[in-house]
Amino acid sequence: MQPVSAAVLFLCCAITNYREMEVFKKIADLQNALFLQRKQGKKIGLVPTMGALHEGHASLVRRSVSENDVTVVSVFVNPTQFNDKNDLKNYPRDLEADCRLLTACGAQYVLAPEVEEMYPTPDTRQFDYPPVTTVMEGAHRPGHFNGVCQVVSRLFYIVRPDRAYFGEKDWQQIAVVKAMVAHLQLAVQIVECPIVREADGLARSSRNTLLAPDERAIAPAIYKALSSSVDYARNHTLQETHDKVVADINAVDGLEVEYFSIVDGRTLLDVQQWDDSPYVVGCITVYCGKTPIRLIDHIKYKEQQS
Repeated sequence: MQPVSAAVLFLCCAITNYREMEVFKKIADLQNALFLQRKQGKKIGLVPTMGALHEGHASLVRRSVSENDVTVVSVFVNPTQFNDKNDLKNYPRDLEADCRLLTACGAQYVLAPEVEEMYPTPDTRQFDYPPVTTVMEGAHRPGHFNGVCQVVSRLFYIVRPDRAYFGEKDWQQIAVVKAMVAHLQLAVQIVECPIVREADGLARSSRNTLLAPDERAIAPAIYKALSSSVDYARNHTLQETHDKVVADINAVDGLEVEYFSIVDGRTLLDVQQWDDSPYVVGCITVYCGKTPIRLIDHIKYKEQQS
């Protein structure tokens, strides 16, 4: 018998692991599988995603796997949270690559439904939790957070997770989801996970794959401006710090700040002076390139005390 090469062994293991992770297109099939797990008293973790997965998503999945008996990952590009049809059309999709990553992370179940499966009838529910849904992204992307609440609440009802994992890159989204969970009185723990960055500081995002090489080269200037502003803020006013960040980013050809808001980390309302709140966060959205690609990030100026 010929010896089996390491490459063949690796491939066989990969196929075996892939088969251990089940991918569901139908909601009822996933619910049947979860019913059996729940009947055995197993804890269930959920990682909601729109696919095009990267290391940021992987960190959420690995944490869920470490803290729960079963991890479910949803891969669904939710149309109701897009207020730009071109943005929805161009959003990256690669379920095959996503499944390879999720297999390596140890996820047990993937829910990857078609739009008609997730929304058999139009979702007309309205979610509004001012000020967290009305400022920053809420003001610049009308209807966005209503769509987020529609799909996340559906996923919570489908999966009935004990814990759900969200990355801090979408920092405002976490505040919105927490408000929704409190309003609907859902029995799920929202777990916030630290932002994951590239070596050059750029926040990991599915949208990064849409950046052309020259656009990718300038995108790290966003975090560079944010991080350097923390030291600057120690000896300057809040307004001076705001203006410096905007000026530094806009000085880079190909970058344009849509908004930069320095807010109370709990209410998300603007603060005027550093002493106005014990928890101060700077949230930014920047257009990058000619297309352009919309990138978000944030920086904490004053940390919340536990």
